[in-house]
Amino acid sequence: METLYYKRSIETDSAFMMLQERFAKHFHEIFLNDLAEKTIVIIPSLTLDRDMLKTVKGVVHYEERLLCLLMLLRMPRTQVIYVTSIPIDNSIIDYYIHLLPGITGNHARQRLSMVSCYDASHKSLTEKILERPRLVRRIRELIKFPEMAHLACFNVTNLEKQLALTLDIPIYGCDPRLSYLGTKTGSRRIFKKLGIPVPYGIENLQNEDEIAAALCLLKRNNPALQKAVVKMNDGFSGEGNAIFYYKEIDARTENAEHIIRLKMPENLKPVALNVSYEDYIQKFKTLGGIAEEFVNGDYKKSPSVQCRINPIGDVEIISTHDQFLGGESEQVFLGSSFPASSEYHKDIAVMGKMIAAELQAEGVLGRFSIDFISVKEPGGWRHYAIEINLRKGGTTHPFLMLQFLTRGEFNWREGVYTMPNGQQRSYFASDNVVNEKYKGLTPHDLMDIATYNGILYDAARQTGVMFHMIGGLSQYGKLGMVCIGQTVDEAKEFYTKTINVLDKECNELF
Repeated sequence: METLYYKRSIETDSAFMMLQERFAKHFHEIFLNDLAEKTIVIIPSLTLDRDMLKTVKGVVHYEERLLCLLMLLRMPRTQVIYVTSIPIDNSIIDYYIHLLPGITGNHARQRLSMVSCYDASHKSLTEKILERPRLVRRIRELIKFPEMAHLACFNVTNLEKQLALTLDIPIYGCDPRLSYLGTKTGSRRIFKKLGIPVPYGIENLQNEDEIAAALCLLKRNNPALQKAVVKMNDGFSGEGNAIFYYKEIDARTENAEHIIRLKMPENLKPVALNVSYEDYIQKFKTLGGIAEEFVNGDYKKSPSVQCRINPIGDVEIISTHDQFLGGESEQVFLGSSFPASSEYHKDIAVMGKMIAAELQAEGVLGRFSIDFISVKEPGGWRHYAIEINLRKGGTTHPFLMLQFLTRGEFNWREGVYTMPNGQQRSYFASDNVVNEKYKGLTPHDLMDIATYNGILYDAARQTGVMFHMIGGLSQYGKLGMVCIGQTVDEAKEFYTKTINVLDKECNELF
């Protein structure tokens, strides 16, 4: 049985490699020719650990984050097939399509196919698709130009690989056989290989005893250490992290490791809400992970660099961001501003370029990001590389939206985004705008409020607010925003104004 499985695995890898080679062959034709007839099948599946995703409020509506890719319909011969777990309201689709420059809504609609599984369960979208052979057949029938088609996914696992082979089209994403490079353990090993600073830590941990031993080593290495971070290898948006509080534990004693082991149920606090210590450890044993020092600093930032490696091997720095974190010891991603601070944007971009070149040599393809923790010291900023995310993420769709709306370019050396008219733009974005009072607001209500108060994105001024994850607003009181301004400060003003408007409108109803 093992021999047969291994043989099938080799055959699968070979077939997938041929698909990806076909993608490289047609890359210039697909991506450099706006008039080429091509098809993009968008699978916004968060194919991550199911138990971890259950802790994310309204997670099924995160599939709406890639609706910014509907802007690809601006190319008059491009067909888009967008697949979701549950149907997306037509008013939300209209909201995106009305922004298309030089294309009528009717023309775009004829080239758009919205496909739904009608399944709101916690299974990944890709898994739902593969369980529905009739739906798969329908998607295949919708693809008019197979040789000029590809899948655009949030992340790529063996499920997306299987879907690509079933549909017989390639993926603009990383082969899952390389996914180890994007784990917490794999990331740290790449950083250390390149000589890029990382917090002191231990990789490849598998159980409680190994975690306790690592936590003891961290404390002995730095007796002043008050907190450490334990991270699952495949955590999402900080939800796989936990904070260990040393609380007067002295690692110099002979039985320090034993004491830490006994204290772990009390002192190790999972970041994800409503996750017990027992549940966290059980999942950690499955995924493995790391333990590292909690980086302290009077003035600390969390920047990131977004990169892309295209099918012919070119490496590109797409953007830099400053991320805003919350939750237990600020471990959960809440939002970001673009571009990153002028004080260090080039420094982190240069490190990002080094890391991207190493990943390209390993065979990585597609978009990914690299997260840092940066501490301001008397002599300047000190940057610690934290992790590589081999997938799209919270900083992907805001930048895509900015780029689609303004057709500008980012100069990572200068740290500025410039439109064709010479003006510069920035944004402030969040996926986590939440208020219980927003519950009950429909997409129509949101558009009515935004229009009346003049906060919607204005194509003439090329500033304003774009909403996303609108489908989750009524049930969860949660949505996302990309606020575009001439400066980051103006973008933040749009954000504050929008929150004030929504709060005022909802307060008037109660």
